Amino acid sequence: MAGYLITDQKKITTKRFLEMKQNGDKIAMLTAYDYTTASILDAAGVDSILIGDSASNIMVGNATTLPMTVDQMIYHARCVTNGVKRALIICDMPFGSYQISREEGIRNACRIMKESGVDALKIEGGIEIIDTIKGIIDAGIPVCGHLGLTPQSVHKFGGYGVRAKDEAEAEKLISDALALDKAGCFAITLEKVPAALATEVTRQVKAATIGIGAGNGCDGQVLVYADALGMNQGFKPKFLRIFANMAEVMTDGVGDYVRAVKDSTFPAESESY
Repeated sequence: MAGYLITDQKKITTKRFLEMKQNGDKIAMLTAYDYTTASILDAAGVDSILIGDSASNIMVGNATTLPMTVDQMIYHARCVTNGVKRALIICDMPFGSYQISREEGIRNACRIMKESGVDALKIEGGIEIIDTIKGIIDAGIPVCGHLGLTPQSVHKFGGYGVRAKDEAEAEKLISDALALDKAGCFAITLEKVPAALATEVTRQVKAATIGIGAGNGCDGQVLVYADALGMNQGFKPKFLRIFANMAEVMTDGVGDYVRAVKDSTFPAESESY
């Protein structure tokens, strides 16, 4: 089966993100952490690929995103950039790489951009880190903000529940979004917040909003590829739609391979030199 029909093969830029918002053209984003997966996603038509610090969960098996380092993010990002021709590539700045000081945040951001070849960075947080975000943008690096459920703050929140359900937190989220927008963020990810709130934020900001568990009023959507393609079968939150059952396909394929080896039907004479 072919991927989504792409009518414009030009490289997607942050400027294109803003144009897509203005034109009402929804943005489709998925995560990837390796060359092969990124190549497939890009060819299938995604507009953007996120090298999320969710690599900590998907690639390593950690319980949280916190263990990821700058070196690890650069490694995964380099793998992805090698496989992508069209999609806008965004890399997460991992926990501890920008919270200590503005200067260290800018230094790590420059290093990630220089050594990975990505197009932009994603940073969790609002007004509390706005000076760091301004510094990174002033250094010439496009930034995608991230509000709502920010997984790097999971211990502060006490879990992965929906954020900004009460009025005070909702008002702060809007204030944070406006601050990120004013600082020059080209996009803002909204994770696990009420759909009506995400729609209101989308209306108020110039930046493109990318939702995950934030309803259909955002300018685009992002999912972890392993979740969306049914590889991570134990994870089934309300916001997730599973678009393929790759766990079943891969299990069947591996089973067929094992049987062929065991009964000596692989390799056949035609597969031998």
